[in-house]
Amino acid sequence: MTRSYYAPTGGHPPQTDIMTDRAIFTEAYAVIPKGTMRDIVTSALPFWEGARAWILARPLSGFAETFSQYIMEVAPGGGSDRPELDPRAEGVFFVVEGVVTLHIGDGTHRLEQGGFAYIPPGTAFTVKNEGDVTTRFHWIRKAYEPVEGLDAPDVLISDDKDVEPTVMPDTDGKWATTRFVDPMDMRHDMHVTIVTFQPGGVIPFAETHVMEHGLYVLEGKAVYRLNADWVEVEAGDFMWLRAFCPQACYAGGPGAFRYLLYKDVNRHAKLT
Repeated sequence: MTRSYYAPTGGHPPQTDIMTDRAIFTEAYAVIPKGTMRDIVTSALPFWEGARAWILARPLSGFAETFSQYIMEVAPGGGSDRPELDPRAEGVFFVVEGVVTLHIGDGTHRLEQGGFAYIPPGTAFTVKNEGDVTTRFHWIRKAYEPVEGLDAPDVLISDDKDVEPTVMPDTDGKWATTRFVDPMDMRHDMHVTIVTFQPGGVIPFAETHVMEHGLYVLEGKAVYRLNADWVEVEAGDFMWLRAFCPQACYAGGPGAFRYLLYKDVNRHAKLT
């Protein structure tokens, strides 16, 4: 099945546009709609060439605590020989447009649209756009939490089209999760998955749990319950949910509603 993933292109709105938008920032959640991802809010990063980033989340008082999430845009010939400067950081790449070439150790991995890569902490790698069109991909970073007696995870290369989604029980196939990592592999302290709702699919209760979330809508539209509010979201929007923020979803269609989901997992709650 051919997938469609929304990717921002920047630009700048005309002076005739009204300023009212759907951006929301609260103590429990944030919504960063696709219309805010303009040229003026991009960031440059050290040792990257021909590249810019929309930084959607970062550890910050009153905001994300466990992760950062970027949308990287890399022009043909661009990339980095030193992309990650923090030896504690593990990372996930998910390609939404174009092709990314990763060089890790003696291996070379070509990630096309829908390509997924997990990169363990302390791993040397390079990122290149060796194609002739601009590439855009998500880069999710987390400080890895080691556990005595458990090794760090291995490099993992996968693709959305190659992973059979796991259907949630009692949903008639309307709610499924594409899991790139075995959820019982305790070496991993974060999961990045793709959640898919078919038209009419719902989260039928207000989930309230310890995991922090970042959600980027890849495809479709829905109404999402965030704390006490119902918010309409569409492809290109990003949502951050703090731990224990109530959440639910109704996907009314007309097509599938899919989002890239981050959550922290498999570790004891910190006591400090």
